[in-house]
Amino acid sequence: MGLELEPLFQAWSYFRRRKFRQCSELCSQLLERPPGEQAAWSLKTRALTEMVYVDEIDMDEEGIAEIMLDENAIAQVARPGTSLKLPGTSQGGGPSPAVRPVTQSGRPITGFVRPSTQSGRPSTMEQAIKTPRTALTARPITSASGRFIRLGTALFEYIFHHENDVKNALDLAALATEHAQFKDWWWKVQIGKCYYRLGLYREAEKQFRSSLKQQDMVDTILYLAKVYVRLDQPVTALNIFKQGLERFPGEVTLICGIARIYEEMNNISTAAEYYKDVLKQDNTHVEAIACIGSNHFYSDQPEMALRFYRRLLQMGVYNCQLFNNLGLCCFYAQQYDMTLSSFERALFLAENEEETADVWYNLGHVAVGIGDLNLAYQCFKLTLVNNNDYAEAYNNLAVLEMRKGHIEQVGDLQRSYTAARKSEEAFPGHVDTQQLIKQLKQHFAML
Repeated sequence: MGLELEPLFQAWSYFRRRKFRQCSELCSQLLERPPGEQAAWSLKTRALTEMVYVDEIDMDEEGIAEIMLDENAIAQVARPGTSLKLPGTSQGGGPSPAVRPVTQSGRPITGFVRPSTQSGRPSTMEQAIKTPRTALTARPITSASGRFIRLGTALFEYIFHHENDVKNALDLAALATEHAQFKDWWWKVQIGKCYYRLGLYREAEKQFRSSLKQQDMVDTILYLAKVYVRLDQPVTALNIFKQGLERFPGEVTLICGIARIYEEMNNISTAAEYYKDVLKQDNTHVEAIACIGSNHFYSDQPEMALRFYRRLLQMGVYNCQLFNNLGLCCFYAQQYDMTLSSFERALFLAENEEETADVWYNLGHVAVGIGDLNLAYQCFKLTLVNNNDYAEAYNNLAVLEMRKGHIEQVGDLQRSYTAARKSEEAFPGHVDTQQLIKQLKQHFAML
């Protein structure tokens, strides 16, 4: 005869195994029995919270509401290297934006898709908060997500994450910190999180600083730096991270935060140095390995990039993006035997049409490189079949049509010349732009 687990212990077992739905249902059955246990209440709120938990430190996506209704004034003409809003203000080294692709806001595409990057993002902040997610993030779980000592703290997390009711969560946190005579650092952090979600960044800054005076915590430093990034004060955020490293030497999340800011400021060489420091502390840090590999690739070192991407493959990272990057590195490193097989694996692992479009676009570049323009034409067409908004594919198809002599399908040559001139003014050293202007001038001379 098998032994039956006590119901509350079984519910806790479900929670530890991340079976949150079964845990919540079992706790509901326990609460129906009089009298309802406080432990069952606490465990149920924790299970419901974990089902929709979003790490507030990692998840920092500006939605339409934040951009359109932002009333924070910033300098219109920022000094070089002091703003994240204005692209091209950095004086750091690294590949030129003419070589390294950038997002629509002017920031360089990173080697690792983070919630705050615009490349390949699944959704905006508004959708992410309302979508059931696990607590697995790019950052290790720290004490902020592990403090569920009393029912009050679990209730706050439930209101804040599950119900997404920031106002009531703020009221609860304010009453709790008043009851604690303003001496509990954890509740001050929660008030700061509520203020940040409401867009009251200066009030959030005061709460985080007050919390740090009472208790030094890595999470609080990360929250405070996040406030300064949103206020477009990257230099202040860097100083906060460096002060944190003095109190927590070798803390990976702080070093990684510094590297991310330098990368967003287009200071790629300094960012790469900090990512190398990350690897000295944690040699399995996926983000650092991917970003260093991306930097080597755009610095015309595909062989070095290939070593880093192979390291990711050895660590168990197995997705479309990795094989896509491996295919490009093999092509530019002239290891042609591995190029097509990598792209075939990438197509097999693609989870959506956007990823498939990226693979076909890169295959089109490979076809151009080997001189097979018909294959390139078909690859770019397949790119547009999967993603009709792929601007680069339209541009390359126009170039191929012009080479075939189909001028009527290319478009307005005068507008093309004007755009090329603007491109030359932005990046004078871009060779492809200069060649395009030369071809347009030859065409105008023949008219």
